[in-house]
Amino acid sequence: MDPQIQNFVQSLHVAAQQAESLEQMLNNDANVSAFLKGNHYSEKALTATACEVLETILGKSEVDTQLVNQTAVNENWSQTCWELPTCILLPHNKNDVSLALQTIRFLKIQFAIRSGGHSPNPGWSSINKPGVLLDLQKLDEISVSEDKKVVSLGPGGRWGKVYEALDPHGLSVIGGRIPQVGVAGVILGGGFFHFSGEYGLAADNVKNFEVVLADGSIVIANAEENTDLFWALKGGGSNFGIVTKFDIFTIPVHDIWYQVSIYTADQANACIDAFTEWQLEGSSDLKSTVAMIIGLDTITVGLLYSTTTASPNVFEPFNKLTPAVVAVPATNGTVHSFTQILASTSSTDPMRHDYRGISSGVDAQLYKDVYATWKEKATAVHASTGANMTFVLQPIPAGLTQASKAKGGNPLGIPEKTHQWWTTLVDWADAKDDETVRSAPIATTDAWRQLSQERGLEVPYIFMNDASRDQNPIASYGQQNVQRLKTIASEYDPEQVFQKLQNGGFLLKNL
Repeated sequence: MDPQIQNFVQSLHVAAQQAESLEQMLNNDANVSAFLKGNHYSEKALTATACEVLETILGKSEVDTQLVNQTAVNENWSQTCWELPTCILLPHNKNDVSLALQTIRFLKIQFAIRSGGHSPNPGWSSINKPGVLLDLQKLDEISVSEDKKVVSLGPGGRWGKVYEALDPHGLSVIGGRIPQVGVAGVILGGGFFHFSGEYGLAADNVKNFEVVLADGSIVIANAEENTDLFWALKGGGSNFGIVTKFDIFTIPVHDIWYQVSIYTADQANACIDAFTEWQLEGSSDLKSTVAMIIGLDTITVGLLYSTTTASPNVFEPFNKLTPAVVAVPATNGTVHSFTQILASTSSTDPMRHDYRGISSGVDAQLYKDVYATWKEKATAVHASTGANMTFVLQPIPAGLTQASKAKGGNPLGIPEKTHQWWTTLVDWADAKDDETVRSAPIATTDAWRQLSQERGLEVPYIFMNDASRDQNPIASYGQQNVQRLKTIASEYDPEQVFQKLQNGGFLLKNL
């Protein structure tokens, strides 16, 4: 009997019959023996053994080793992340996650974690053989506290379901804007919402994180307990553990005003002028926000106000424009009703996707010049590959950072001034076009960076939830915050399980 195996099995605290079966299985496995002795071993066979161990512990309903359910394999939103693991784990609770991590750590198995699987970055929330995928979709709790001040969310839930569940309570939360996106990825990357200018990011509104650490221990991180981990999880990504529950403060926003208009492509510069005027003069009214999505053929402008009202004066710059179509007339609706509108605009067809992020100061001419670069590149790529992409200016008022600081701060290092986070959504069909398609958004961010630097408008920050595979958003948080994040990761994961064994993600080891 190998004492390492005995100690591992004892640490799982499983039933005696399971423990006996596990010990027998592992002690009789020559490949496991070679691994534990530091001799040559098969990683493929060891990963298969890990899946067998997990099936013994958790049961066949929670461990898919045959991968016969193609839907589970291809749950990821983007085909760029359709990969075939050795097995998929579907834990039902925090203890299942703990057992999974203990097994992964003991056998040093490569793994990935999937909440909603909405990242298009290859290897994020996905892994090929040999590797194990922890799919958190069963952890989809949504419960409201008796006093309605806190909602508890599982990491595998979707934001559309969250707003639907909160709607009868007359409440909302700061979360994800796209209803199909998973809970955990949004929050751990920061989480920018329509009303973040007034309430901060989603991560700023977390009261408690329930976290399974690399050694399988389960801890609570909040403003009083494990405070360093609490700070790190508010935008530090998947570097510290697996969050199995988020307790989030609700916000008193339910009934809102909104309007959605469509403009023609030749109105792009006029829309940019109106957007800039609102940013400079109107965005200080933190109840207001503007969503402007410029495509190759049309421009969609959504105006939102976080209370019911008549047409708010703050949006006067857009009243000067004549839309081609008023898609949604001025409406006093709810957060949930607006989310349903967003859901109806999203295609469910499987595609390859990418997105990308960069920031800058507010300047209409800068916006127009970079837009011209993007339009030329995006048009050419569309002609040669059929790829569609967007040009999106996301308004970040100074109030966002002030709200974040008022709620304890986060590691993101967002400047306390009005600026913008540019992003794009890119959709295409054929893998052979990956490099060609991605060249357009890459050229666009290069133009942003160069022109911003030349004109004194540079904001060296990249929002993690918009960052592409080759970008390094955590590096933009500032050297002091990066070093603090590394120190915290070393404290809570001294063996660097999440750095060495996790597949993909914006990991601290890359800094």
